[in-house]
Amino acid sequence: MHHIYHTEGIILGSKNFGEAGKYYYIFTRDLGMIYATAQGVRKMSSKLRFVLQDFTYVKIDLVQGRDIWRVTSASKTNKLEEIIKKRETFEVFVNIARLLRRLLTGVEPNQVLFADLLNSLCVLEKTQTKEDLRNIEAIIVLRIINNLGYIGGNEILGNLTKSPFEERMIFEAATNRRAILFEINKALKETHL
Repeated sequence: MHHIYHTEGIILGSKNFGEAGKYYYIFTRDLGMIYATAQGVRKMSSKLRFVLQDFTYVKIDLVQGRDIWRVTSASKTNKLEEIIKKRETFEVFVNIARLLRRLLTGVEPNQVLFADLLNSLCVLEKTQTKEDLRNIEAIIVLRIINNLGYIGGNEILGNLTKSPFEERMIFEAATNRRAILFEINKALKETHL
């Protein structure tokens, strides 16, 4: 008998396999980044077909197999549903998902990063202007990289990385944008990923 893990996760992408299966990249609250399969999910009769969509936030049940995780059930959470409806916010979300898939490897829980990401995506979802979107994306990327230990103690950016993500940070990011982008690019170059 396999243990069923009940958690929440953000689906960061998927790939088709076989006749009707899919592989999913899921950043979960309790397990970290996992790579999971769902058999038959592309069939019209599948109950999970409309739940397991890319870039959605779901409650999910998983079983760990010998080599890979399997999705046993999932349900929607009604969070982050608006983020994919606007092209501009969706593009930012896709960029963040790509970065997470690149930087997170293996099953390693990071509940602080998960909570921070969820909170910042909720702020992103409400954003209206392109300038604010650019600044929020920079803050989110900075916070992800900082959480993973790639940024040292930069005093200028301390407020943007230490305190909870709030809308007031958008103005601060606008005034420090050059320093933020410098730190992000430096950290990404040093990761060699």
